[in-house]
Amino acid sequence: MILDTLVHAHCSHFLGPRFAAGLKWLAGFSSQTADGRYDIQGDDLFVLVQSYPTVPAIQKNVESHRIYADIQSIASGTEVIYYAPIHRLKVVTGYDDCKDIMFYADAVEMTSLVLGLGSFAIFHPHDGHKPGCLASSPSQIKKAVVKVRI
Repeated sequence: MILDTLVHAHCSHFLGPRFAAGLKWLAGFSSQTADGRYDIQGDDLFVLVQSYPTVPAIQKNVESHRIYADIQSIASGTEVIYYAPIHRLKVVTGYDDCKDIMFYADAVEMTSLVLGLGSFAIFHPHDGHKPGCLASSPSQIKKAVVKVRI
């Protein structure tokens, strides 16, 4: 897991050309970007832009992916994303290969990451993450999730 700001996105280019291209796309992402899918390199690298309200953490699930890493970035609002390595998590819904997702019960200890304007987080397949959670108060989120095939 990596948490950083877009100002320092170039420091994460060492992860490879797909990550670099995804981070470059985020430089032009704004709250005016329409929701939907944006292909950068077809199914190898694409972006899902979404809008939603944050909710209490109890209403969200911890998830992970096998095929894709996520680069998550916020254009408006503030959310908390809880993180724990998957080896510390108990599976509650098995892997769905069509959706590339698996769900887990919360770990006893999870790290809370605050994602706001100008920040991004990278989650690899071994990183359990629970996005969309309330920070100090409800917030309307505009988010890009860059899906990077590993």
